[in-house]
Amino acid sequence: MTTMAQETVAPAVRGAEIRRHELAAFLRSRRERIPPEQVGLPRGSRRRTPGLRREEVAHLSAVGVTWYTWLEQARDIQVSVQVLDALARTLLLDASERAHLFQLAGSADPTPAASCSTVTPALRELLRGLEPVPACIQNSRYDILAYNRTYGRLLSDLDDVPPEDRNCMLLVHTNAEWQSAIVHLEETRRLMAARLRASMAGHLGEPAWKMLVKRLKAESAEFRANWERYEVVNPRTKTKQFRNRDVGLLTVDHTDLWLNPEAGARMVTYVPVDEESRRRLERLHALALAAEEQDQALMPAASLTSGDSSR
Repeated sequence: MTTMAQETVAPAVRGAEIRRHELAAFLRSRRERIPPEQVGLPRGSRRRTPGLRREEVAHLSAVGVTWYTWLEQARDIQVSVQVLDALARTLLLDASERAHLFQLAGSADPTPAASCSTVTPALRELLRGLEPVPACIQNSRYDILAYNRTYGRLLSDLDDVPPEDRNCMLLVHTNAEWQSAIVHLEETRRLMAARLRASMAGHLGEPAWKMLVKRLKAESAEFRANWERYEVVNPRTKTKQFRNRDVGLLTVDHTDLWLNPEAGARMVTYVPVDEESRRRLERLHALALAAEEQDQALMPAASLTSGDSSR
């Protein structure tokens, strides 16, 4: 004879078990579709496994082989968001696949790839209305939550950057095009690290912050050196110079407009300080508009091609 409590718990237990099996199957399918050459590994003559081996995924994701094997066996184990983020990168998941991975694991994606309620339609319209002035909305972790067309072409083609990598700290340390556009790169890196440390004081236990710092330490010796300085600075208005690949040198005033009483989300604007910079930003905006119109013109043809290939 079952009790009411048992009847209530059983569906939840079954649901969790189903999700674990779906997660295991999803991970296997994604692993098997990636040829080793795509992630810089040799194929070898004795490889019988389609795609990557379990131990290769574990190594690339910096997790234990046994633990990852248990995950693919649908064992009842805890999976942190840091591990899910590492697996998503190793398995080259796109935005939809990444969201599916986190949903199956019952976790919220802490990266800017996830939707952000801070960015309302009105704020997006405001960003567009500021053009040709480059503007974006960032949080205190430097995630780029939204941006206008001029900002999207200011330092690199931001549309080509995966949403989960649209973070100024990551880009200034790992993206060569972004780095080449910043005139005073080393000073910028040092100040950004000090500003991040100051902001992190209120978020020390949050997974997204720990994930970001861990990744930066792993991928950038410059960040590690600056982080170990233990410097802190508060946000401030500053004149900056960028070297845009399309229009040349730009001199702008960086201003933060806070969107709430606490130092959380903010609108970042780059207002030109001289007429030459203003004209160059207008030209950059025109290039962004032309590129957008070209993309829109190609969309119907791309949709038709996609539809034909799916049949």
